[in-house]
Amino acid sequence: MPFICEPGQTRPDVLPTALHTLNATPATVHWGYFDPSIKPALRIKSGDLVSAEAITHHAGDAPELMMDEAVTRIFTEIPEADRNPGVHIMTGPIYVEDAKPGDVLEVRYLRMVPRNNYGSNLAANWGYLYKEFGEKERVTIYELDQNTNTASALYAYDFEGKYLIPGTITRCPECDRQPALNGVRVAARPHLGTAGVAPAVDGRVSTIPPGAHGGNIDNWRIGAGATMYYPVQVEGGLFSIGDPHVSQGDGEISGTAIESSLNVLMQIVLRKDFIAPGPLLETPKWWIVHGFHEDLNVAMKDASLNMLTLLSDHVGLSRNDAYSLMSVASDFGVTQVVDGKQGCHVRIPRDIFPQMKG
Repeated sequence: MPFICEPGQTRPDVLPTALHTLNATPATVHWGYFDPSIKPALRIKSGDLVSAEAITHHAGDAPELMMDEAVTRIFTEIPEADRNPGVHIMTGPIYVEDAKPGDVLEVRYLRMVPRNNYGSNLAANWGYLYKEFGEKERVTIYELDQNTNTASALYAYDFEGKYLIPGTITRCPECDRQPALNGVRVAARPHLGTAGVAPAVDGRVSTIPPGAHGGNIDNWRIGAGATMYYPVQVEGGLFSIGDPHVSQGDGEISGTAIESSLNVLMQIVLRKDFIAPGPLLETPKWWIVHGFHEDLNVAMKDASLNMLTLLSDHVGLSRNDAYSLMSVASDFGVTQVVDGKQGCHVRIPRDIFPQMKG
């Protein structure tokens, strides 16, 4: 089956004691926000497996292809007035027993399977080149081939007006469909654009900007076989997932990825033995840290300092050695420039450290 982590990428050191199913329904999702006051949709113990549904808020861009009965219920039963201040449909939250502020949730993403074979990319009003395109918005619908793990454009159409309402349902059977990207195929790499714990604040926090709690990081490497470390900020962690993608490039320059719903299998492990330098990503080959700020230069510096902390506090290098190593062995990239707070990431290969081999 496509989009499952390869053998050897799972982590057998914590054996799961239970498998929970968390379907996305109007009662188990929260639209557009994190909030520590939300009643948990699920309670688990450390090490438990969770099979959860993540629903795209762009399913209405091609409702006949991307909206089944369960998705339609979410779109019709959650009022527009309750979809704020952000835009993403979040499944959860998941309460982890004994999780306290200062702990870390280690979330091992084991499998991500598309719910259907279609996705939507929006050239949006928040896109990086919106003005250069005459302030016009455009939707491109992609079809996924799970046999080849690729996606190709099915059709495109111009969006009339301004795409502002979370959960917009277009009437594309009545619109002017146009061919797009003839013969071009892109690699499918399903991942979660938004996932994280509840921030320690009163009231709602938008899902749009990323932060120390995780949120809308939009790093395409957060897929099957990857592990994320989220610093716990409130009791139970209150972890939620959403904003599922079929594929995305670094930068996410038009405003969105290929947005499409996913079924996610993950193991959530409570860690009390270290402090993560912000949202930390582990892949089979890399350690990746992030920095976020409205100014991309500040985001770059934050990512640099987070990597410095990782190498000095967790790997045991001196700060001088870590600084030299970062310059000669780490790679910096722009994660996204369209989420209010812009994102940078820096990765370093895991196998260059003797204690980490194997």
